[in-house]
Amino acid sequence: MRRPRRAGGLRPLLPLLPFTALLSIATFSLHSPDRLLVSDTAHRAASSSRHLYRLAVSSLDVRALNASLPFHAAAARAFRSGGRLLRDVISSPSSSPPAPPLAGVGGATRCPASVTLSGAQLRAASGGVLLPLPCGLGLGSHVTVVGAPRRGRGAATVAQFAVELRGEGDGDAAPRIIHFNPRLGGDWSGRPVIELNTRFRGQWGPAVRCEGRRSRPDEETVDGLVKCEEWAGNFGGTSEELKRLWLRNHVTGQKNRNRIAWPYPFMEGELFVLTLSAGLEGYYFHVDGKHVTSFPYRVGFVLEDATILNVNGDIDVQSVVAGSLPTAHPSIVQRNLELLTELKAPPLAEDNVELFIGILSAGSHFTERMAVRRSWMSSVRNSSSMVARFFVALNGRKEVNEGLRKEADFFRDIVIVPFADSYDLVVLKTVAICDYVARVIPAKYVMKCDDDTFVGLDSVMAEVKKIPDGKSFYMGNMNYYHRPLREGKWAVSYEEWPREEYPPYADGAGYVISSDIANFVASEMENGRLNLFKMEDVSMGMWVGQFNGSGTGNAVAYVHSASFCQSGCVDGYLTAHYQSPAQMLCLWEKLRQGSPQCCNASVL
Repeated sequence: MRRPRRAGGLRPLLPLLPFTALLSIATFSLHSPDRLLVSDTAHRAASSSRHLYRLAVSSLDVRALNASLPFHAAAARAFRSGGRLLRDVISSPSSSPPAPPLAGVGGATRCPASVTLSGAQLRAASGGVLLPLPCGLGLGSHVTVVGAPRRGRGAATVAQFAVELRGEGDGDAAPRIIHFNPRLGGDWSGRPVIELNTRFRGQWGPAVRCEGRRSRPDEETVDGLVKCEEWAGNFGGTSEELKRLWLRNHVTGQKNRNRIAWPYPFMEGELFVLTLSAGLEGYYFHVDGKHVTSFPYRVGFVLEDATILNVNGDIDVQSVVAGSLPTAHPSIVQRNLELLTELKAPPLAEDNVELFIGILSAGSHFTERMAVRRSWMSSVRNSSSMVARFFVALNGRKEVNEGLRKEADFFRDIVIVPFADSYDLVVLKTVAICDYVARVIPAKYVMKCDDDTFVGLDSVMAEVKKIPDGKSFYMGNMNYYHRPLREGKWAVSYEEWPREEYPPYADGAGYVISSDIANFVASEMENGRLNLFKMEDVSMGMWVGQFNGSGTGNAVAYVHSASFCQSGCVDGYLTAHYQSPAQMLCLWEKLRQGSPQCCNASVL
């Protein structure tokens, strides 16, 4: 049963409350409706502006949870930290209306044509060298790294380093658009190797490994250059052999018709000059003037996405220079909010909503949210029976939160969940989705997905419509009899999960529940009875099981479909996961042409 919303709510009172009271409301997340009107008193006192900011803050409240449980205590601490972060953003003088575009061609932000790091800047660097590329790369852009490999740490350690072009994001969340990784002593192959790859949301693509053998004649090339050149071992006599070959050809007047096997291009302690260039068909690398390897562009990334050059590992860097850079971002219009009015969410519909979609996102994922707005979310904006909102927690960096606030104020499609974001607490965003449906917007069905999930809405709704009206259901890519991992990165301790199996649960990339389940989750949370677990998708499976045994509704129908794709995309998908922003737009174009086909199923 749907819990009745509080009549009137706080909306009529908000303009009359003092600023400290508004901070209390936003920070402690009392039972407020969809929209919180927050008046920036401090900024208004400094100027004559009477601009009123609109900020949707989740009403989720963790204070009723049992604080003796470690996970619940961590959630409470995150909300206390989130309260401070939210206060900082609301009270910041920089929280002002979106600024006009900076001067430049067509109002675009200007960027330098070249950037350099050397000398003291590199000596002060720790944990790797980062070179910002403000407007990304363009055709013909190039980056040169001068450095020397150093011996790997420890006797058994293989000396290796990496040169990477990265996209926006923090830490591992940042995509690796190109990962160039020389391993001087070899790895499992036992021979020196150079590995190239891409990575998006923790998922590596298929690697290109160059091991000293020239690519086959029938393999793909990059602007006429092979993926892998041939090289020999780094033997001391190699240069003497080359001299003898040159002398023989010079004396006999013959030209060498054989390919020369140059030495492996990197040696410990030996200085090298590495140049990465962006061509028509991909990236190619030259070392000391000789072509070494090439990497074809992969669907999913474009040149403008490369905003950082990162050099890390066993290497002493002398200088880094990037040149022929674009002086304006190729897609600057995407970053200029004033030009994106058509992407704003329509006024919130409170009646006759069939499907509510909660999209989990992070504060720094502006590019991902823009891709969703430009692609499948267009169907939501054009529908009177669907509503979608991003659910975003607060970032530890103030500038990220300030940007998030401006974005939320402009697009009106973000609900801030006021806790300090972390991977282990992502389940709180899912609880916030259920709380939002229970308190703010009646909907028959509730969908949860991630901001790198592409949703075929018409196909999803067609599957939902097969369920009889009034039937409780849980639809997705179901997992049965899954066992928790006790070791490794995703390890779950016996204290966290004492049982040997998880309950049946749908993969978290995308699933749909009937609204009575969402209402049950919100009610249990309010009454302090909801168990929280760090794995969001398993948690939903656990709550559905509790709902099933509560006697408060119908027996839940578990509806399995492998077309809710957990890893990547398959043709005929209902949802496709781990899709980069460029893939999102590609999928949208195909779907608008009536073809639910993947853009590059073989890459991710």
